[in-house]
Amino acid sequence: MYPSVLKVGARQAAAGLLFLLSGHLGPAPAQTPFYNAQRSSLAGQPGTIVRQERIDGAPLEAAAYRTLYRSTGLNGEPIFVSGVIVVPQGDSPPGGRPIVAWAHPTSGVTPRCAPSLAIFLFQQIQGLRSFVERGYVVAATDYPGLGTPETHPYLVGDSEARAVIDIVRAASGMPGAGGGKRFTVWGHSQGGQAALFTGMIVKSYAPEFELLGVAAAAPATDLAALMKDDIGTSGGNNIMAMTLWSWHRVFDASLAKTVDPRALPTLDRLARVCIEGPFDLSARQRIGQALNQQFLSVDQPADIEPWRSLLEKNSAGVLPSEIPVFLAQGTTDQIIKPNVTRDYMSKLCGAGSKVKLMILPNIGHGRAAQASTMAAVNWTSDRFAGAAVPDDCAR
Repeated sequence: MYPSVLKVGARQAAAGLLFLLSGHLGPAPAQTPFYNAQRSSLAGQPGTIVRQERIDGAPLEAAAYRTLYRSTGLNGEPIFVSGVIVVPQGDSPPGGRPIVAWAHPTSGVTPRCAPSLAIFLFQQIQGLRSFVERGYVVAATDYPGLGTPETHPYLVGDSEARAVIDIVRAASGMPGAGGGKRFTVWGHSQGGQAALFTGMIVKSYAPEFELLGVAAAAPATDLAALMKDDIGTSGGNNIMAMTLWSWHRVFDASLAKTVDPRALPTLDRLARVCIEGPFDLSARQRIGQALNQQFLSVDQPADIEPWRSLLEKNSAGVLPSEIPVFLAQGTTDQIIKPNVTRDYMSKLCGAGSKVKLMILPNIGHGRAAQASTMAAVNWTSDRFAGAAVPDDCAR
């Protein structure tokens, strides 16, 4: 197989089939000096740029920039977040270019696992070439704690969404972007959660922008169902481990009555491995086998506090009814079960949203975005063009 395709497929599969990982570590240092700015540089509005550097390899000779920008932490504090912004060639149209925000699936938990550091970054942004060809700016956040040196709030919806919105703000002000204020968001797995939370908070967090649509492939919606459905499996153990690791730090949630102390060294080891390719996946599976012997000290953490409340808080709710939604779901997905996505669609429909559901026969979790990319691209283009919104809800 062509190396970049192998790398992309493996990373997406890992992001879905494992979701992944955990560790009992302090924050790792940023991977390069680019990501480690002085705190004095935090002064400024969310979505403003701290620094940028040009990176090569974007499709169709687009200009691509690794970007460090300002955002908002979980407690309202200013933070740095990193990502990549891709701007097509040529002059922007009146009113600015449309912007597509890409929300990535799980890449790891430590700063060096930032997608903006990945060798095959541009191949991993699903639909990038098609979006650039159509004249859209693409803004791809790393999320807090990936790239920048702090704890990554894994599966924390508000954190992800703020990072998505603020890189859209940053992209709007880029040379060649033309100050566009219309955008869509498209994400897979963890990124699907980020996309949906973007729709939930955008009106209060960034009222100056117009979100025209939310597209999500195999999104993490009902986190309690996700944990319960997959517990005891390799992927489920990794999801649980990563979530417990992150939330212990960002929410100060104690692990003492939830995790067997003998499992902590395994979590430490897992935390050091990013999801970059097939060797990483093999390493995670090998390390994670120890969790089959010692891991949880309770049957269902999702049933006890503080985990139950945190899972509920970070499960996707309904969106404003005027924001249309595209959902893609594989029929053989063993991580996000098809019935969970259908149940979430029913909630959206009940709240008045217009929802397009794309069912992907014989597609598992890791390939959901890849298999639905062109449908998502075309659906996105229709939103920017003002076309009639498709609706699969039973009215």
